Amino acid sequence: MKPNPDQAKLRVLMPSIRKLQKLASRHGIDDIFQDNGGKILQILLYTGLTILPGREGNDARDENGREYELKSVNIHLTKSFSTHHHMNPHIIGKYRKVDWVFAVYDGIELVEIYLLTPTDIEPYFKKWAKKWADDGNKDINNPKIPLKFVREVGKCIFTAAVAS
Repeated sequence: MKPNPDQAKLRVLMPSIRKLQKLASRHGIDDIFQDNGGKILQILLYTGLTILPGREGNDARDENGREYELKSVNIHLTKSFSTHHHMNPHIIGKYRKVDWVFAVYDGIELVEIYLLTPTDIEPYFKKWAKKWADDGNKDINNPKIPLKFVREVGKCIFTAAVAS
């Protein structure tokens, strides 16, 4: 195989990428290229939250120990936020206990961050719980929360225009 000519550009960029990874590692993110690691790092730095280790449970906590669920969306790909691949009453119960941080990206550029409380999202929790029961206690595969809803109901805590 013959390398792509752009591999030379990648070699030039790698020292900066390694610096970004070192920063991410200090914030508990082991791989900026895995599981939205780079975007999670941005969200943590802009909100002051810290990552919670592990794949189970909530995503982050604040300086007072309050936990949060983090969600992000790339508006080039979709206009809604993914939730959980096995939505059921147990997950809904967990989600009802924490505030949610929704980050909006235009490609890799952070555009906005919104904060929503469980009360704000309750209409979706009720809808999902009803669907789960109506479908014979069958887990729901990744129900979505529309960006439009987040923008209408959420409190905007960051916009790129303010930050730049």
